[in-house]
Amino acid sequence: DTGISDWNLPYQTIFYANIVLEGLVKSDSASSTKGQYLKGWALFSRAFAFYNLTRTFCKAYDAASANTDLGIPLRLASAIDYLKPRASLKESYNQIFADLNESLSLLPSERPSANLNRPSKIAAYALLARISLDMRNYTAAEKYAEQALALYSKLIDYNVVSQTSMTPFSRTNDELICNYGQYGNYSYMTANYVEAPDRVSALLIALYAPSDLRLKVFYGQNADGSFYKKRGYNGNGFYPFTGLATDELYLIKAECLARRNETKSAMDKLNQLLALRFDKSKTFQPVNASSSADALTKILLERRKELVWRGMRWNDLKRLNKEGANITLSRVLNGITYTLPPNDSRYVFPIPNDEITLSGIEQNPR
Repeated sequence: DTGISDWNLPYQTIFYANIVLEGLVKSDSASSTKGQYLKGWALFSRAFAFYNLTRTFCKAYDAASANTDLGIPLRLASAIDYLKPRASLKESYNQIFADLNESLSLLPSERPSANLNRPSKIAAYALLARISLDMRNYTAAEKYAEQALALYSKLIDYNVVSQTSMTPFSRTNDELICNYGQYGNYSYMTANYVEAPDRVSALLIALYAPSDLRLKVFYGQNADGSFYKKRGYNGNGFYPFTGLATDELYLIKAECLARRNETKSAMDKLNQLLALRFDKSKTFQPVNASSSADALTKILLERRKELVWRGMRWNDLKRLNKEGANITLSRVLNGITYTLPPNDSRYVFPIPNDEITLSGIEQNPR
């Protein structure tokens, strides 16, 4: 395929970020407060774009093989003839961390009050926590989640969120840290919408308890009894929210606590979130765990229910299957069953054909 936005749009972001960084080097205002902020913003944007490319076009991070696993071309200059081969996955992540760590010294500590597409130190720490979790570096993930939450930790009480609106959340809601959306080909995402209504997996719907407000806030019901997804933290935008929010940080913190056998603390952190997700007209029953393994199972289940439509599940499957979760995906389309086994090479998407032709970089094996 050609013209794949999952490849082109992140590199477009990287191109613009490089232009900004190169322009600041020549600018008299580079050392000004505004110049330093613009540099931090550009570094954060470049890091986020590099990371999103690794999620789609690279294997799950494995410290044992990252030196030889294929990463992405690290384009650090705006020149259109600046062609680079694919770096290793370790080199790719090193660049992402270098950009984010440099941005931390340049970005403000405060969450923007209105323009939430603008990053802050909170956003940089939150992104570092997400990336560290993907890398299965749970010590680092917990540290970064704590640093983000120390700066901003607000949660929304879903009891005051509309259960009937198609757009229950605003683009400036209290949980947002950085409002980014994932853009894709509109025609691909809606190709069969006219022929059949949007339907959410009945297996996913069955995970929610009747008093769980997320069931009505996240989903609506079709005339045939099936469920469709509403719009999420991206407000009235069509594309799914893939930015950063505090609920994800609570879940990262809880998971990391469970992984180091802090069972009670892990469940306390999880219940801080869940208490604001259940109907207060009914008595909320805190979730308990009999062991750290039980706690981890319950936290990962809540992660699946909470972070829907955010582009998170795919990478969770990649990292959890590396740890032996053995989750197999199976879907029936037009009477044919398609199966994706754990750790299958098809978890890594092929590089677009036009990129292979123009740059000569190595294609992913299938």
